[in-house]
Amino acid sequence: MKKEKIHYVCQDCGAESLKWLGRCPSCGNWGTMVEEAVQAQTRPSVSTIPREPMLLQDIPLADEPRFSTGSEELDRVLGGGMIPGELFLVGGDPGIGKSTLLLQTAHKVTQSGQTVLYVTGEESLQQVKLRAARLGSVGEQLFILADTDMDQVEKHVRRLHPIFLIVDSIQTVFCPTLPSAPGSVQQVRECTMRLLTIAKDLSIATCIVGHVTKDGAIAGPRLLEHMVDAVLYFEGDRHHRYRILRAVKNRFGSSDEIGVFAMQAVGLEDVRSPSELFLAERSIATAGSTVIASLEGTRPVLVEIQALVAPTHFATPRRTASGLDYNRVTLLMAVLEKRVGLFLQNFDAYINVAGGLKVEEPAVDLGLAVAIASSFRDKPVSVSTVFAGEVGLTGEVRAVTRLDQRLVEAKKLGFARMIAPIGNVKHGHFIEGIDVIGVATLQEAISVTLGDG
Repeated sequence: MKKEKIHYVCQDCGAESLKWLGRCPSCGNWGTMVEEAVQAQTRPSVSTIPREPMLLQDIPLADEPRFSTGSEELDRVLGGGMIPGELFLVGGDPGIGKSTLLLQTAHKVTQSGQTVLYVTGEESLQQVKLRAARLGSVGEQLFILADTDMDQVEKHVRRLHPIFLIVDSIQTVFCPTLPSAPGSVQQVRECTMRLLTIAKDLSIATCIVGHVTKDGAIAGPRLLEHMVDAVLYFEGDRHHRYRILRAVKNRFGSSDEIGVFAMQAVGLEDVRSPSELFLAERSIATAGSTVIASLEGTRPVLVEIQALVAPTHFATPRRTASGLDYNRVTLLMAVLEKRVGLFLQNFDAYINVAGGLKVEEPAVDLGLAVAIASSFRDKPVSVSTVFAGEVGLTGEVRAVTRLDQRLVEAKKLGFARMIAPIGNVKHGHFIEGIDVIGVATLQEAISVTLGDG
């Protein structure tokens, strides 16, 4: 009897090896090499529609035929709605609300008379019906298929020809022709390619749900994120009400957009004014609190930065950052010591973004640095002041983009003053009803808001 050939495949990056290795030589992760049988060469999934090459100048330019998901927040993250033939991936922690969001979306799409197919590989038909009844999402044209066989899924998709297809989740479906188990690199890659072929051939907007690892990344090979048109991450603490849907890749829109949802008893609801949400419980006249005007994609969002600076009893002070880049926090504290003269080396620092939002934009630097200085000096910042500006290593405050949009959002929420880079002020970014004070250095910004103290 001929001996079956095997090899070892990394379940994180898809790298292959002829022998078992404790550490993957490609991605460097430990314990990810899994034994798999070497499959015979099979014909890959290809489109059944013949195509011919065309000159670029002869290709007609038409508007993208988008259709709404029924949720303004989800439409915003997708770039204005779904596109027929688009394949996008939604990932998030277990219990965060991925299935709830997609079941509600499927129901809203059917309300326009369109057909939707929801493929579940993790729940029974009765379980899906119970959730749908609780959410009030029992649509007339919403079909549910509880199956994990990719051949059967494709057969029903081609028969029903829905406008929207949901596969929950990609780690549970499998191709019978492959010897590996569901969720393996081979299965995930082949099933995704077949779904991509179906989506493009039949012009079906397709969503696949992906599990995440303990590090928060989509489980399976990195190739999965390259194959799809958009990658959306559903973030938040399942013990709190609010969820944030963030686009990290989008071929048909901005990759910096976020959508904010509130988890209610009847499901997820859109939050149309995130700034009011994040500032709803802000402390008044408390040292260490500032408000920054951040820009998430095309949406200006005002959030509160909280800093607590306290003396340490250990040789090495502690630095903790929640919702911000830890390395950015330590960098700004070094700038405060060197350029402003704040003696922080014997103090612990705890930084938090209120509301659970993760902020990555450099324009938060100015508000973050002032919050640390405010807590260190125990002097509160005026509640009517908002900040926007990037801080460099020499202590200079650099200009930010689209300051006018940030000013409009600040004025709408009742702020009377913005501390902004002098580079923006020179270009005349002003609106009536809010004062813009330009600063050139971090020292000048702290003097304006806290005094020379």
